[in-house]
Amino acid sequence: MGKRIRKLKNVRLHREGTDTLLYGGFLIIAVAVILWRAFDTKIPFWAFSVAACALYLVVVNFYRCPKRFFDGDTEGIAVAPADGKVVVIEEIEEDTYFHDRRMMISIFMSPLNVHANWFPVDGRVKFVKHFDGNFHKAWLPKASEENEHADTLIEMEDGREVLVRQIAGAMARRIVTYAKEGEDCYIDEHMGFIKLGSRVDVFLPADCKVCVKMNQTTTGDQTVIARL
Repeated sequence: MGKRIRKLKNVRLHREGTDTLLYGGFLIIAVAVILWRAFDTKIPFWAFSVAACALYLVVVNFYRCPKRFFDGDTEGIAVAPADGKVVVIEEIEEDTYFHDRRMMISIFMSPLNVHANWFPVDGRVKFVKHFDGNFHKAWLPKASEENEHADTLIEMEDGREVLVRQIAGAMARRIVTYAKEGEDCYIDEHMGFIKLGSRVDVFLPADCKVCVKMNQTTTGDQTVIARL
């Protein structure tokens, strides 16, 4: 599709966490000041400060947004759309869009993983659809269809299509999708973001060569999950 366009900015934290981190920091400071002034002993202040700072660092870690570029030719490959662990590798009958056999690879993201999502292939976005649903634990098989999710269908240059499904989990309550219908998309670009533990499914052509194993740890935009 011509020369790839790289739009990622050199940022340390994802923009989705700006308000959470800002207001959370103000709240911690305000409570700490109150405790400092309200008690003669400083034990409540120090106990709260240590616990609050530890929790704040966990949240900061969650909103990490590393700058990544795939090192190599992106033609004919699919990369992991997320950091996490492979929980499903299965050939299934996909009846919603393709009505044929598809290879499904699912990656589960724990709250400690980076939660930015990348496009797994180069191509053009055919559509983006959001579906309301339940909030089962993201690693359960029924989560793919029953949980709240967002579907992004990508058409590659050779006409083959790949579906990416962002799935909300028991803790995740917000799915953000940056993909826009009709726009070109590239490996190295952010497709979206899911807050807290969640999962991403990729539906690939059935004849692809899977390059990952069950329970393998993946790095978004870096780990090759299949060759098409």
